[in-house]
Amino acid sequence: MDYGRLHWYEPGELDEAQQTVADAIRGGPRGAGPQAFPMDDPEGRFYGPFNAMIAEPRAGAAVEHLGAVLRYETDLAPRAREIAILLVAASRQSEFEWYAHERVGRQVGLSEAEIAALRSGGEPAGLSPEESAVFAVASALAAGDLPDGVLAATESVLGTAAICDLVTLVGFYGLIALSLRAWRVPLPDGIDPVFG
Repeated sequence: MDYGRLHWYEPGELDEAQQTVADAIRGGPRGAGPQAFPMDDPEGRFYGPFNAMIAEPRAGAAVEHLGAVLRYETDLAPRAREIAILLVAASRQSEFEWYAHERVGRQVGLSEAEIAALRSGGEPAGLSPEESAVFAVASALAAGDLPDGVLAATESVLGTAAICDLVTLVGFYGLIALSLRAWRVPLPDGIDPVFG
């Protein structure tokens, strides 16, 4: 399989710093419990953004840690978090990010209709007030800013701390989408692109 512009690291060729990052990825919350999608291939080579994290382990360790905090340690509900991530993936047309988080979204209860609406950039019907506020903030941020009106309309629903988490989450997944695009990270074999 072609793995884009980066060397696709095999477990036996990692240096100590790279192995530390790989261990954090596999041993942290991403590696615990049921997986919505595989993190690595049968030979133990990472799929998706993780290969870039071990290519330069100093920055990679920081990126890995921030991603784990944003996905597993904030107060955003799992559905709300995945709504924001899927909005970023759709706005950036990030195929791998969409592939991974569409599956996570299903795992946390997003319906096919909700996922389809997010893929087109629209707000799914029937969201909770928190989810609708997350959608409004994430949509605005994905377009490049957080207007005063959106902030005012959502702050009483989400609170300042959750909006801070959300701003960081959207920025983080924008970074991941950029990394995936820059390194031309492909989808796993047999997975079709959704953005053409």
